[in-house]
Amino acid sequence: MPIQSAIAHSAIRNTTGTLDTTFAANGKTQVYFADSLCSMANDVAIDAQGRLLVAAKVTMAEGSCFGLARLLEDGSADLGFGKQGSVIGQFESGFEAMGAKVLVMPDGNILLAGLQYDNAHRTLPALALFDQAGRLVQSFGDNGRCVVRLPGGLSLGMRDVWLPPGVPGAEACDVDVQQDGRILILANHHFELADHVGLLIRLDVEGSLDCSFNGRGFVVVRHLLMNTWLSSLTVQRDGRVLVGGSINFPEEGLLARYHADGHLDDTFAVDGFMTFKAHGQGAQVSQVVQQINGDILCVGSSHEPMHCVTYKMHSNGRPDNHCNGGQPQRLVIGHSGCQWNAAQLQPDGRVLTAGATIGGVEADFIVGRYLSDGHLDCRFGAGCGYTRTRLGPSLDTATCVAAQTDGNIVVGGYSLHGNYKAVVARYLG
Repeated sequence: MPIQSAIAHSAIRNTTGTLDTTFAANGKTQVYFADSLCSMANDVAIDAQGRLLVAAKVTMAEGSCFGLARLLEDGSADLGFGKQGSVIGQFESGFEAMGAKVLVMPDGNILLAGLQYDNAHRTLPALALFDQAGRLVQSFGDNGRCVVRLPGGLSLGMRDVWLPPGVPGAEACDVDVQQDGRILILANHHFELADHVGLLIRLDVEGSLDCSFNGRGFVVVRHLLMNTWLSSLTVQRDGRVLVGGSINFPEEGLLARYHADGHLDDTFAVDGFMTFKAHGQGAQVSQVVQQINGDILCVGSSHEPMHCVTYKMHSNGRPDNHCNGGQPQRLVIGHSGCQWNAAQLQPDGRVLTAGATIGGVEADFIVGRYLSDGHLDCRFGAGCGYTRTRLGPSLDTATCVAAQTDGNIVVGGYSLHGNYKAVVARYLG
């Protein structure tokens, strides 16, 4: 028995976290957007039929557009969706757009969130609702689309034209849906160059501003009058809302929690806010996950140097002293830096992470898995808890991750082959 057990364990360690060669072309596929010049996958979701939905930024001859594609379980394009498997467009006629997040709604409709570029320098949070065939749901917003404009231009953000892809910057967008169907979306506004605030906005089921939320439809998120940026939004199972991002410059990681009605939850951490550095260095939160027992795991990166960071805390926002002594954990992969961009909770309580190493030809997909106690899962990735994959000759970046019902792991992002191409890979779980 001991020998059999050891053999079984070895087999798991040798396969878990490796590319699933039965998926598409040896484990990976390029996401097709008709007539596009380049594309970058920013999010992936799985519908009730096991099909993969991919939200993307797509560059056409006339400029940037949002992209929404659907793949079959085997990684091939679902030609019954949109035009040749994808939908490309803008949230309103005007300048340009990009797709950032995709959610499958309880009725099967597909909610796409992203940014409408109001001009060359400004962004607005935006949504579109599609049916299962890729057609706009006309009863939502303005014939299926909604661009969120707040009084005083508060929802206007700053377009990020100088940071390389994959580095956390100003063009952050996240969305989640409350149990009653009302929609929460993030925005970042700057009054001037060194004066930034985050915004948590709620829309009703039809896409109109819900003024019952905090009495005006939105909350200005700012801590200690410092510059504040938001990148992550999570509706907890009890209805309270976690937001994550960073404050100050150099940045410190930020978490805050709000009640379902938009009021700050002052029982969380210290008066509703928690900030942290990573071993004395700057930090940023990319994604926040509520674990099965209610605890919180946030993932992101440290700065100078840039390394992957995770930080586990209890449901009240206080550090879990049983995980790394209550301090953020840094993970060093590669020589030029690395970062976690996304995370998702598995049904068994483990947490999947996806991101990238940094630096030209050294930029590769990285995928990790953490146990419910916040430590790396050494049964994943040949015993180290993570795996690193080079998909192409340069700049491979994973931006999103999702768990399939069979336990396998879908990871989306982009790879540089002359131009950026949206890609999806599948790993054995």
